[in-house]
Amino acid sequence: MRILVVGAGATGGYFGGRLLQQGRDVTFLVRERRAAQLARHGLQVRSAAGDANLPAPPSVQAGELHAPYDLVLLSCKAYDLDQVMSDIAPAVGPHTAILPLLNGMRHLDQLDARFGAGCVLGGQCVIAATLDAQGAVLHLNAAASLSFGERDGSASARMHALTQQLGDAGFDARPSATIIQDMWDKWVFLATLAGITCLMRAPIGDIVAAPGGTAATLALLDECRAVAAAAGHPPGAAALQRARDVLTESGSSLTASMLRDLQHGHRIEAEQVIGDMLARAAAPAGERGMLALVLTHLQAYEAGRARQPRSA
Repeated sequence: MRILVVGAGATGGYFGGRLLQQGRDVTFLVRERRAAQLARHGLQVRSAAGDANLPAPPSVQAGELHAPYDLVLLSCKAYDLDQVMSDIAPAVGPHTAILPLLNGMRHLDQLDARFGAGCVLGGQCVIAATLDAQGAVLHLNAAASLSFGERDGSASARMHALTQQLGDAGFDARPSATIIQDMWDKWVFLATLAGITCLMRAPIGDIVAAPGGTAATLALLDECRAVAAAAGHPPGAAALQRARDVLTESGSSLTASMLRDLQHGHRIEAEQVIGDMLARAAAPAGERGMLALVLTHLQAYEAGRARQPRSA
């Protein structure tokens, strides 16, 4: 199976690197700067689960794709999706499966409109990783999982083939018959985590230690839960309790990657993670005040960033 991994950043570099390490036929679609890093240093993964040093990993740049791949693994940022869809178009044929690992849900509509719903799987990943100054992938904790599935829950021949390819590759690969619900569960949790840590500029432990911090966090979680419920995908009791436990853990150093991006002056997925959640809210404005406040806060950051352009 020919696999095109879009991006060799923290997420694509980790999962694509593990697949390549296990002998899968992987090519990375990268930009010029990242291509130069890979040529100079190779793809390096530093992880408690085991390091990987992959010299000269196969890579292409936009404009160099001329034939379809069997699987396109999308690990780009959601705000880059429009450009990425144009870049990967030559790699998408009638039998290509597109597996997106983007945050939120809006990307499914965008990919369906461009390539047709039959090409597009549901997918999500759980990993905390970043790149160092030389472009090495630093895996920050023990979690590294990827789940995927047909959006109608079917056990297709395509799913069987993908399970064989993605399994036993150095990370937890989970076929799921409930992938859309899984994605909503993750979005509810992520929107709350990103929203509250960005709004407060602090990790979870510091937020819940402050007067009113736990109440504000749980209020935001409940607004996101209500959006999911209105869309027909309410988190189950177990998923909701896990979210509450993680988001109110005393002493926790947990933050969202969006906060780290914000602190470094980088572009953020405000519209895709928070804005789209707010846009789907059925409740009147007064009943979604936390989401609205978070989005205003992030939009103000983006406005200030736009006045001071940065390379990132």
